[in-house]
Amino acid sequence: MALIDQYFTKADLKRITEACAAAEISTAGEIRVSIFSKRPRKARDMELMDFAQQEFQNLGMQKTRDRTGILLLIILAERKFQILADEGIDARVEQSQWDELAKELTGYFKASNYTDGIEHVVAEMGKILTQWFPIKADDVNELSNEVSIQ
Repeated sequence: MALIDQYFTKADLKRITEACAAAEISTAGEIRVSIFSKRPRKARDMELMDFAQQEFQNLGMQKTRDRTGILLLIILAERKFQILADEGIDARVEQSQWDELAKELTGYFKASNYTDGIEHVVAEMGKILTQWFPIKADDVNELSNEVSIQ
């Protein structure tokens, strides 16, 4: 049994994908969730932020029109996660808002409410992004809402 299966069912992953789609309804921002059972061997010595930046690039999140991608990276074996926003978001949204979401997610994870926690954080990301990056008339979904599983 893969580690991911100990935390998430297929239905849970579908809920997270749907949460990403729902959170993007009113924003030009793009939200992705990437879940690793464990860190790849070649990334074991990397700092978590550096690994998140690498995954951000791997998912093509830097290619959004207004640089409004945000990634929630989770590494199950390490019990760690990182929220990483692109430069368009960083220029307008205070880091303290992401830090607060990280605290909330930690609370959910400590209570073993993984899917609920991710859904909550994704919804809150959508609210924050909507304030700063409301949807535009010509907006298109630039990135997949599908949870990336490694």
